[in-house]
Amino acid sequence: MLSSGGLVNIPPLVYKNEITENEQIETVISKPKRLVSLDVFRGMAIASMILVNNPGSWNHVYPPLLHAKWHGFTPTDLVFPSFLFIIGVAMAFSLAKYTKENQPTAAVYWRIARRCALLFALGLFLNGLTLVLDWLLNGKSIDWSTFRILGVLQRISLAYLLATVAILNLSRVKQWILAGVVLLGYWGAMALIPVPGYGAGDFSPEGHLGGYIDRFIVGAQYLYKGGPFDPEGLFSTIPAVVTVLLGYFAGQWLRSQSVKSNTSIQLVLAGLSCLVLGYLWSFLFPVNKALWTSSYVVYSAGWDLLLLAACYETIEVRNWRRWGLPFEVMGLNAIFLFVGSGIVARILHKTRIGTGDEASSTYAWIYENIFQSWAGQLNGSLAFAIATVLLWWLILYIMYRKNLFFKV
Repeated sequence: MLSSGGLVNIPPLVYKNEITENEQIETVISKPKRLVSLDVFRGMAIASMILVNNPGSWNHVYPPLLHAKWHGFTPTDLVFPSFLFIIGVAMAFSLAKYTKENQPTAAVYWRIARRCALLFALGLFLNGLTLVLDWLLNGKSIDWSTFRILGVLQRISLAYLLATVAILNLSRVKQWILAGVVLLGYWGAMALIPVPGYGAGDFSPEGHLGGYIDRFIVGAQYLYKGGPFDPEGLFSTIPAVVTVLLGYFAGQWLRSQSVKSNTSIQLVLAGLSCLVLGYLWSFLFPVNKALWTSSYVVYSAGWDLLLLAACYETIEVRNWRRWGLPFEVMGLNAIFLFVGSGIVARILHKTRIGTGDEASSTYAWIYENIFQSWAGQLNGSLAFAIATVLLWWLILYIMYRKNLFFKV
């Protein structure tokens, strides 16, 4: 939804046209001040996503800009959980008006469901766009039997929906209990429930329980690259809900704290504790982004808390805001950037420069002739990614100056 004007302080995942004038006045009076540091953090996450998703060539990428091959953790593995964590922090502010005395109505649940459905539909649109572009531009017939159903936006949609239902219907204590039960239960299920042909406790791509469940429910042909599992699969979305809840817990705690350095220090201590706990847990249940293991949830939350503390201290406490403006510009239009960059990248990959079977895609031609030609293969690939980030930042800065913001 496109919004224009002075509604920047409305939390993400809010429709402008669903808020009456009186509700806007009430929001300004009753809600805590919007965390600019959270917008900056969101911008850092989306900028990182653009950087790692758009190398000039996947054959020439610096290791930190790649996901861990399987078990393990790289900076790239922090990008996705950061989005979910940030959504949780924002929910602590956007859902603050709902209490025991002021329960959400059916209309509120309908709006939540509609937002989630729209996010899921945008994910399906991006998945289908690749097939449609091949049909339009390259004459290939569309084979819907291999259409991928799941994806990043689909996981965000489901995790947000389930976390919201839990937050609106459970007490604080029960929310914490739910988070612990889910993480321990997911670990127990993955370690103890046998998979036909592989047995119990097999954390390989082919033998883990999540992949078996996804193949059984969704169908292997509808998973990422035809299986054997989907990195945004249904079963591994369950612990991803806890990533949202951990962000919510952090946001709820921030709402009750004074804006001072001691608050940042406590965020740091919590982050370090999660890093230690996640690391120790990894000896029993490896840190693995593709499986979204329980140790990965805790370990990535540790890094998110540290980054949130750094943004909070510099921007909210010390009022050093200039450094964060470039990221804030991107964070305020994150959904537009995610979808827009996905569309453009697909078009560049599917269009061609030249004729015949040897014609390069537009994407490859730009990399080879504009970046690789002077920077080499590896640095040229990185320069391509950086240029992509800067180009999108320029577009979003123009939108920022015109007060144009897309929100879901």
